[in-house]
Amino acid sequence: MADEKSLFTRALLAGGAAGFAVDVSLFPIDTIKTRLQSPSGFAASGGFNGVYRGLGAAAAGSVPGAALFFSAYEGTKHRLGAESVWAQVAAACVGELFACSVRVPVEVVKQQQQAGQVDRRMLKGAGEILKQSGVGGFYRGFGATIGREVPFAAIQMPLLEAAKTAWTARRDGEPLTPAHVAACGSVCGGFAAGLTTPLDVVKTRLMLGADARGVPYDRGAAECFTRIVADEGAAALMSGLSARVFWISLGGFLFFGAYDAATTGLVNMGV
Repeated sequence: MADEKSLFTRALLAGGAAGFAVDVSLFPIDTIKTRLQSPSGFAASGGFNGVYRGLGAAAAGSVPGAALFFSAYEGTKHRLGAESVWAQVAAACVGELFACSVRVPVEVVKQQQQAGQVDRRMLKGAGEILKQSGVGGFYRGFGATIGREVPFAAIQMPLLEAAKTAWTARRDGEPLTPAHVAACGSVCGGFAAGLTTPLDVVKTRLMLGADARGVPYDRGAAECFTRIVADEGAAALMSGLSARVFWISLGGFLFFGAYDAATTGLVNMGV
């Protein structure tokens, strides 16, 4: 029980620290990706101007979101069997369900700020969303976010665990350094990001709320998907692909490297 409690504590602290570091440092790339996916177009959504708009919301949600993911992931994985691929898939899904409870409201505020739809100040922008759409407005696109994050994590995390195991074996059992783990996270994250880009486009459109003509996306992810294809062509589902893959590959390098370094540091401190 003590070991399980220590595992939970380390995952909570290390995940929160890594999430904050990555989300803040790579925020401009995320802004560019959101604007590339906006139905209004990149230039109309702000182009390269104000790329830190929405940073406050991202920073506020990054620590609890990442901490919830890793504490749920590590706890579930070890209870189900850490070496099992299916345990890793299930743990990744559970982790994302917990993380999205925090991530979605923050993401809604952040993306509407990035696209210039609400005030750039976090509380003022959140107040505008509340006035326009009520509390439910903060959970616009919740289903689509789950539909993006769960497949993404279910691809990324087992690949990451397999890559770490294979690389450790090639090193004759010598533990990987944070740099090794960072490299694994970068490759696996970038691969998963590319595969799930269409899901990310649908999620972004739902959170922004309407198409370029102002017609609301109010009938769910499936209707949003078919409208994008009908109005803009299937290629629109890959909008922002390069920015997303670059952002998540770089983010994966920083995130998993920071997570591993923080975990090692906490172990050495006796946590």
